Amino acid sequence: QVQLVESGGGLVQAGGSLRLSCAVSGRTFDTLRVGWFRQAPGKDRDFVARIGRSGGTTYYADSVKGRSTISINNAKNTVYLQMNSLKPEDTAVYYCAADESGVGSYSGPTAYTSYDYWGQGTQVTVSS
Repeated sequence: QVQLVESGGGLVQAGGSLRLSCAVSGRTFDTLRVGWFRQAPGKDRDFVARIGRSGGTTYYADSVKGRSTISINNAKNTVYLQMNSLKPEDTAVYYCAADESGVGSYSGPTAYTSYDYWGQGTQVTVSS
């Protein structure tokens, strides 16, 4: 069973930076594509970024492109989302998700239905 545990959220001023972590257990990154989504109160869960198997192709939402970097540390079995130049509209609960090869359906890197496993989320609050 794949387990995902997020950490690194918190309160930060606009213009600041945060690095979110997603500790992955139960599988290695050669079988998983890992993404980040976020959900603000009263809104849908939106795609933020995704990294391919073994640290392959990355995708970013337009809203974070140029300000965020997704990366993998294989030694620590952890995926990171570095977010810079944070804005109040980045405020949300951030979720880590994993898509395992051969499990479930696949609708593309930005669709939440493509992901088979989810973490519990970490709150990011950006003050103006």
